[in-house]
Amino acid sequence: MPKHAFGSVADIVAFAIEREKEAAAGYGRMAGLAVTPGLKEFLLSLQKDEEAHRELLESLTDAQLKDLTPGFSADLRIVDFMVDEPLSGDMTLQELLIFAAQKEKKAVELYSKLAGMAESAAQRGVFEFLAGQERAHKLKIEAEYEKIVLPEN
Repeated sequence: MPKHAFGSVADIVAFAIEREKEAAAGYGRMAGLAVTPGLKEFLLSLQKDEEAHRELLESLTDAQLKDLTPGFSADLRIVDFMVDEPLSGDMTLQELLIFAAQKEKKAVELYSKLAGMAESAAQRGVFEFLAGQERAHKLKIEAEYEKIVLPEN
């Protein structure tokens, strides 16, 4: 849990923007290490998704921030009980999907906990929106896992 005081909704959005930048940079670094066929392209796709999420957060107006509601995303829970895979340049696509989905799961948990600690309804709404965005990222990755990995097993 970050040791961070959120005095305003703008502070929350700034925090989330920094996390999106870190996630995009992380996927970019992993893409640079990737040696498995198809892995680099998938990592670059995840990087692009994180950059799009950052851009969305940066474009939100004060009026939009007041009306944020979390979107519904199903949770396939495919990776919820899997062991975290260590990050390496020669990861298989399956290992990468597990790693990425676990990362998104942790982001959902963080924003959900912060929503529970929010000092106002506006702050809670932003945290719940952010959790919903991360849940949608997790769903995308788990759906890819289901499509690519599960039919092989």
